[in-house]
Amino acid sequence: MNPIQKITGKRWFGLAETSRKTRIVAGGTAALALCAFGATAVAPIAPDPADMPVKSISQDLQLPNLADQIAALQQDEQQFIREERIRPGDSLASVFTRLGIEDQQAQAFVRSDKTARAILSLKTGKRVQAETDENGMLLTLRATVPSNSNEFKTITVTRKGEKFVSDLAPAQLERRVEMRSREISTSLYAATDANTDGAQIPDSVVNQIIEMFSTNIDFRGDLKRGDRFNVVYETFWMDGEMVKTGRVLAGEFINRGVAYQSVWYEDPVTKQGGYYSLDGKSLKKAFLKSPVAFNRISSGFSMRVHPVFGTWKQHKGVDMAAPSGTPIRASGDGTVDFVGVSNGYGNMVVLKHWSNYSTAYGHMSRFASNLRKGQKVAQGDVIGYVGSTGWATGPHLHYEFRIGGQATDPMKLKNLQQQPLTTGELNRFRTAAADMSHRFSLLTPAGGAMAAR
Repeated sequence: MNPIQKITGKRWFGLAETSRKTRIVAGGTAALALCAFGATAVAPIAPDPADMPVKSISQDLQLPNLADQIAALQQDEQQFIREERIRPGDSLASVFTRLGIEDQQAQAFVRSDKTARAILSLKTGKRVQAETDENGMLLTLRATVPSNSNEFKTITVTRKGEKFVSDLAPAQLERRVEMRSREISTSLYAATDANTDGAQIPDSVVNQIIEMFSTNIDFRGDLKRGDRFNVVYETFWMDGEMVKTGRVLAGEFINRGVAYQSVWYEDPVTKQGGYYSLDGKSLKKAFLKSPVAFNRISSGFSMRVHPVFGTWKQHKGVDMAAPSGTPIRASGDGTVDFVGVSNGYGNMVVLKHWSNYSTAYGHMSRFASNLRKGQKVAQGDVIGYVGSTGWATGPHLHYEFRIGGQATDPMKLKNLQQQPLTTGELNRFRTAAADMSHRFSLLTPAGGAMAAR
């Protein structure tokens, strides 16, 4: 074999060997590919959403009536609401003009209707609200007026077709609780008139403060410069305007370094209430010193010659002379045990109080309206009027105080306290007292704590 053949043979052999190696590599690759394909074939394949069946649902929809909606919008746009305050010298016509009311029939109705006519007596500054159509015809007229019972009523005049109707309903008032603190520089009223925190304290609140603490403080002579007081009281609002004040809920008066505190508590069942110290002791005396005002003792609790029969006899009550018709007030909280005519007592009322106390009131000219047996009365409620019925020679009240049914001289009973709170009442009271005590601490200047009494 010549060299050329050897080389060619080697080359051929080399190519053949290389080809064999290539076939081996290619075979391995094919095997790996087959394994890989086999692995992917095992995994689940998610269905194509385009191949899924489609379900059709058919439903009739009620389309809105555009004509009705447009008409309603046009009607709303044609109604106008205005509000005005009464000005000095205003007449109904001038108020109607400012309210945009051009309706003579409405004016005539307000002037003639018994309920609506009260709008004519509104005071300066009071609000009147009206709703009219685009032609000035009155749709509704609304105003709030005070009633005889110190409450407020809302008058509403409404158009019903070609006529008007009026309605009177209790006004919806917003109750607020206000806290005020003042320091005495000259007098109590000067302190309450001061506008130090953006508001004056109403006189009705001041009068309640005096009544609350008058048994401990002489407001004419005991006040000293630097004394101060805190008060928590109710106010009632309507349309952003305060229309009246309510009850003083709590008060604290620091007089000459001693703090006197009082909290209002009302029984949730009987709705009767009173003022108590923070430890739950009543600040109100159990009985009034006198059930009538402007009186003089004409006959005391003692032996005397009877003014009618002329015999020597025990007088078991106190006669209080007063003009006929003078109101007679319940001397304490209680229940009417008797109301009617009783022999020599004439028109008589007997009240049963707590424990075994009772009081009797004789010679009345008449009873309070709708007074009946079993009715609950509060201390100070009017139960009748002074007269001279029965065995009486002139107008006066015969007043008896009885303990266990036995007459006792009421003038000798001093410092008899009100009925104490029950355990349940005391627990409820302590919750209210804790809240008021916290309010006092918020109102008291830093370092201003005083000894409480």
